[in-house]
Amino acid sequence: MNTHTNSAGAGDERARYALIGAGPMGLAAAKTLIEQNIDFQGFELHSDVGGLWDIDGPKSTMYETAHLISSKKMTEFSDFPMDESVAEYPSHHALKGYFRAFADHYGICEKYLFGVEVISAKPLGEPGEGWRLVWRDADGSEHEGEFAGVLIANGTLSEPNMPDFEGSFAGELMHSSDYRDPTIFAGKRVLIIGAGNSGCDIAVDAIHHGASCDLSMRRGYYFVPKYIFGRPADTMGGAIRLPMWLKRRIDGTILKWFAGDPSKYGFPKPDYALYESHPVVNSLILFHAGHGDVTIRPDVARFDGNTVHFRDGSQADYDLVLAATGYKLHYPFIDRELLNWKGDAPHLFLNCMHPERDDVFVLGMVEASGLGWQGRHEQAELVARYIAGLRDGSAAAKALKGEKAAGFERATGGMNYIDLPRMAYYVDKATYRTAVTRRTEALKRGAV
Repeated sequence: MNTHTNSAGAGDERARYALIGAGPMGLAAAKTLIEQNIDFQGFELHSDVGGLWDIDGPKSTMYETAHLISSKKMTEFSDFPMDESVAEYPSHHALKGYFRAFADHYGICEKYLFGVEVISAKPLGEPGEGWRLVWRDADGSEHEGEFAGVLIANGTLSEPNMPDFEGSFAGELMHSSDYRDPTIFAGKRVLIIGAGNSGCDIAVDAIHHGASCDLSMRRGYYFVPKYIFGRPADTMGGAIRLPMWLKRRIDGTILKWFAGDPSKYGFPKPDYALYESHPVVNSLILFHAGHGDVTIRPDVARFDGNTVHFRDGSQADYDLVLAATGYKLHYPFIDRELLNWKGDAPHLFLNCMHPERDDVFVLGMVEASGLGWQGRHEQAELVARYIAGLRDGSAAAKALKGEKAAGFERATGGMNYIDLPRMAYYVDKATYRTAVTRRTEALKRGAV
């Protein structure tokens, strides 16, 4: 493992920005800040870059069998493609190396303090008057510094969303965030609660290693195979943007061809339209369901010793229950009010810019089918160019400042996403990328 020493770097602290996190989003932000000649100090809890993709990281939620659910060509940074030797759906080990190479290529590590935890970020006064950060080293010593602003890129998938279950379970109960290796299932009767992408991946592990595996689902999902006609499914989209009603009809037909009807294996039918929630990209769970290797169960009603009672009145005994119930947005070092929090997520212009403040940004709080790291890089570039534009007094930056202060809606493209916390920052990929790149182009020109 690469271990980096702490070096605060040179320059006036109050002229620098603080960048929190060195995962994929933090790295994209660091690269674009360097390109725009914006001084910053990076902070990372782990001893290396990569965020959750480094399974050794203190906040990583990775597990040994994890791979990308999108293809490398649709996920990679366009100006830093993955090596041809990397598989089409890379493992977390391959991605850990990719992010290290990215950081080395752009000279990012020297801008970071590693092995430190930011514990407080507070404004010194009115917007534009600076921020004070407090951080703690691995040995427990605390430090503080003043910065021009704060860019938060600590990720969205580190704080587990663990439901409150009625009753108590006598066996082992864990969240998927703590899952690492499938050998924990050996000889056990396993129940996986939650059938999102991680839940289905882990269920396949349990099928291969456990005595039995059941999968509890609150609602139905649309299942997308990883390959269609021998190609990664996410590369099959055409160059022409179809109206949603037509895209749903065409894609729904293709899914029926390749995934069949999951309800015949016991999966509940989705109670929402295709693309109103993130699909499950997994063919193996359907394969195993068709072979009787997994039993589909409804939502959990309560625990009673080793017995789990389900909403339909059925029950079964288990040795291990794993809740793959997702994650919550978590920015513990900053007051929620400073992020314009509304409902389940901060309400920010293009999911990253505060409507009134120009000294605090949230990067990576955006999700969309097929957005990839390049879509997030575009978000980082927009923020970096906006900060540079304000510094340089460009008309485009001033116009953008006025636009976000005037009120806005999330870039959903009119999509009626299901009302769940994990969908609170979901956007339509085409709508979002068009909005971001249009404003970035204006900032490049410097004029409206």
